[in-house]
Amino acid sequence: MDDISTRISVAVQQDDFDLRAEQATLVANDRGIGAVVAFIGMVRDLNLADDVVALELEHYPGMTEKSLTQIATQAARRWSLQSVRIVHRVGKMYPGDQIVLVLTASAHRHHAYEANAFIMDYLKTEAPFWKKEWTTEGPRWIEARSSDGAAAARWAQNGPDATND
Repeated sequence: MDDISTRISVAVQQDDFDLRAEQATLVANDRGIGAVVAFIGMVRDLNLADDVVALELEHYPGMTEKSLTQIATQAARRWSLQSVRIVHRVGKMYPGDQIVLVLTASAHRHHAYEANAFIMDYLKTEAPFWKKEWTTEGPRWIEARSSDGAAAARWAQNGPDATND
């Protein structure tokens, strides 16, 4: 395994997260950070033309955290990052609730942007979560979308652009 200096932190939890607190922890004591990119995923109220009243996520503790760490480590090998933080919620959530947070920090914005998009694309396809939507018609398990696979596949073809900005 390559030796990387990126600080990687992951959490899988039922509790909501606070963006400001997470960002403050991410950048604490690191004056080399010039860019932080944040992605927050939210529970939608509509999917596949059906009203969604709740979303429930299940996972295997230990395996899920290991998978998220591996995804973050892949990003850290491709881009120059100081820090990565992934928080993914599990349990039952409702429309408007926060479900996932990905923070990437680097000296230059390009690295933080690209790494953040990479991590989200791989979370959608590689992270071991099982999703159940609760609709007005009852519950249903959600399968991976082909568009998510296509988004992740683009990274296999495109290496990082090493330009600094």
